Amino acid sequence: MKKAIAIIVFGLLWCNVGFAEEKCIEGDCINGYGTYTWANGEKYVGNHKDGKGNGQGTFTWPSGDKYVGEHKDDKAHGQGTYRWANGDKYVGNHKDGKQHGQGTETYASGNKYVGEHKDGKRHGQGTETYADGRINNGIWKNNKLVERNAIKTQIAKTEPSQTQEV
Repeated sequence: MKKAIAIIVFGLLWCNVGFAEEKCIEGDCINGYGTYTWANGEKYVGNHKDGKGNGQGTFTWPSGDKYVGEHKDDKAHGQGTYRWANGDKYVGNHKDGKQHGQGTETYASGNKYVGEHKDGKRHGQGTETYADGRINNGIWKNNKLVERNAIKTQIAKTEPSQTQEV
């Protein structure tokens, strides 16, 4: 009998240790504002509804990546900014955890894309500008430029100087 009780107690303690790694460490993580952490180092600070991230919040990963913005059911959903640890950044709309709608991708290399996204990919009208000044402008599908716009655009490397007559 003592052995059976010891096994049950040990089992309960072992289960509790497993669950203790994922927990609400501050506030109300069910229906309010709180901080929730995961065993792998992920962390969400923000509004919760029915135990999930909903509304404004910040999600950080152990890699240094960070998303600040709107959430729905624990996923990026709505307007927000995702910053990668390498310096890349996306500012725009999200749907179900993916880039979706109008947004701007800015890369540490100096390259930039401004345009439409669908399911995490460039999709629709958009302009990609390279650090050296080259431009890809047109219709994108599944991250590929499929139709170039006929209008040529130029980006100035420096602002023109203006002189004032006295």
